[in-house]
Amino acid sequence: MNRWQELVARACEARKRAYAPYSRFAVGAALEDAQGRIWCGCNVESASYGLTVCAERVAIFSAVAAGASGFSKLVVASVGGHWPCGACRQVLAELAPGLIVAAVEAEEPQIHQTATIEELLPGTFRLDAPPPQS
Repeated sequence: MNRWQELVARACEARKRAYAPYSRFAVGAALEDAQGRIWCGCNVESASYGLTVCAERVAIFSAVAAGASGFSKLVVASVGGHWPCGACRQVLAELAPGLIVAAVEAEEPQIHQTATIEELLPGTFRLDAPPPQS
């Protein structure tokens, strides 16, 4: 099994642990760090919907909280194979520049396409960046 296949399997496994009673949209994520460790996350919903956290952010927040860095690959598994939402793209772009993301159809787990986080979120918001010139 190659590394991408392992990430796909781990993301699909994490998806099974999602807590999504409101949307019924379970998502799993598997993120690789510079040491080759894999950090997993699943979405966790709340009745106060704004407090819901996506699988991608659970994975990267867990990794950062444990001291991990240098993220290179992320697999997101969902029915339909969706890309990360805008909030997740912003967090990933800030904490994992250069990250390669794969969106995977969870019911037929294989990678059909990948994109860099910069492709998914061009013009990332940064406090240290000058405003665009008109």
